[in-house]
Amino acid sequence: MKKHILCLSTSNYHPIPTRKQNIMNRLTDCDIIYVDPPVSYLAPLKDPKAGARINAWKEAPERIREGLWVYANKPVLPLANKKRAVNEINQRRLAKYYAALCRDHGFGEDMTVWCYHPQCADLIAPLAKELGIPSAKLWKQTVYDCVDRHSAYPGLIDRETVDAMEEDLARSCGICFATAEGLYETLKGYNDNTYLIPNGANFDLFNKVEVLRNKLYENGEKDAETVRKRPVMGFVGMVQECTDQKCLRAAADAYPEGRLVVVGRKLPGVDISLLRAPNIELMDPVPQDSLPELMKSFDVCLNCFADNDLSKDVSPLKFYEYLATGVPVVSTPVPLQVRDYADSIYIASDPEDFAEKVAEALAEEPGSEKEQKRIYYAGKCSWDERIKSIREKIGL
Repeated sequence: MKKHILCLSTSNYHPIPTRKQNIMNRLTDCDIIYVDPPVSYLAPLKDPKAGARINAWKEAPERIREGLWVYANKPVLPLANKKRAVNEINQRRLAKYYAALCRDHGFGEDMTVWCYHPQCADLIAPLAKELGIPSAKLWKQTVYDCVDRHSAYPGLIDRETVDAMEEDLARSCGICFATAEGLYETLKGYNDNTYLIPNGANFDLFNKVEVLRNKLYENGEKDAETVRKRPVMGFVGMVQECTDQKCLRAAADAYPEGRLVVVGRKLPGVDISLLRAPNIELMDPVPQDSLPELMKSFDVCLNCFADNDLSKDVSPLKFYEYLATGVPVVSTPVPLQVRDYADSIYIASDPEDFAEKVAEALAEEPGSEKEQKRIYYAGKCSWDERIKSIREKIGL
């Protein structure tokens, strides 16, 4: 009999695959209801695109594959991360919606709730009541997969409120996963059944870059001298508050004849004036399957995070994807996980040092020992390997 999972995500299933999609896509022996995060009724004031999602929950779900359905969420009241009472109201309302979805799919007493946000601390009891399941039983079958220091996000957040919800969720749920050491240490203090499982990479997809890039050298389309004078530097991912734009700009300024390609989008409200330069190309996100063809031109991959509470506990997917390409990687010293790969990448202490480390990376010969180490590490960090660890811990 298939396992049933209600996945309450903090990332929309489309368009960018994150940890949530990568895990759920690979649990092919489970029936999964994947619910996109809710938007608040005030969200359209900050982001007009959010307005289209207010009523999306009324639309039919998307069937991704046999056993995996994606639903939009119902809208919620704002300020749930500042006022616990508001979150309690929201979660009681959402419990009715989730219970209806579970009944429609035949999810019963043995279902697993797989959640990604501390707000779910106020959901499990009302959801159990709606489904007629003993609350203690559903709590035992709840997974908290912690991917961020949620209380460190900017915006309408009260840190003590969010941290208190997270503590309640972690203490009561059956198992916790954490993507970074700092998150693990926090959750381990609340729940002995806590495990460190960082993010991973779609190794087979991103390792295609190594093959494509080698062909460029073999065909004479790339050569060491051109790379060192007119490099193509790449940054893939969202530009957000925790992105160290000074390091990106330092790299671009060091190579005015080169090109810095920023592939992604910026979060609303983020100032990107530092990235306005003649040799910086700002691209929209591209489908993940198209990234290898784009990244084959990269001579160095840039991993840039500002030194703050949010960054140090991040487990960036792009970092592991960079490793899989074999392309030299230059990184800031945060997030802390990058230091585990110090023998295969180039870690810079400040913007000036970042530009110098880019020069060192560009001097690396194709097929070097560092390149082979990056690819080896990436294989150990593949999503397939991460799923094996998750299955062992959770008994799936």
